[in-house]
Amino acid sequence: MTEVYNGMPSAELGDVPWRKSRHSNPNGNCVELAPLPDGSVAMRNSRHPEGPALIYSASDLLLFARAVKAGEFDDLVGG
Repeated sequence: MTEVYNGMPSAELGDVPWRKSRHSNPNGNCVELAPLPDGSVAMRNSRHPEGPALIYSASDLLLFARAVKAGEFDDLVGG
């Protein structure tokens, strides 16, 4: 694998195991995540699998997931 950086083409991450939530849209309109060897997590748009990947530390992603669960972003999605 090449050096990992935000916005890199997803294909450059190599054969990482991308997965999406079981709650995802049946049409595949969702985000996919993949664990990386250094412990970070890559995220991409499932509609554009060759597009850019955003890279987050596991702790940053955990904090984001907790904020989502707490409803901190509900106003952004009409919730």
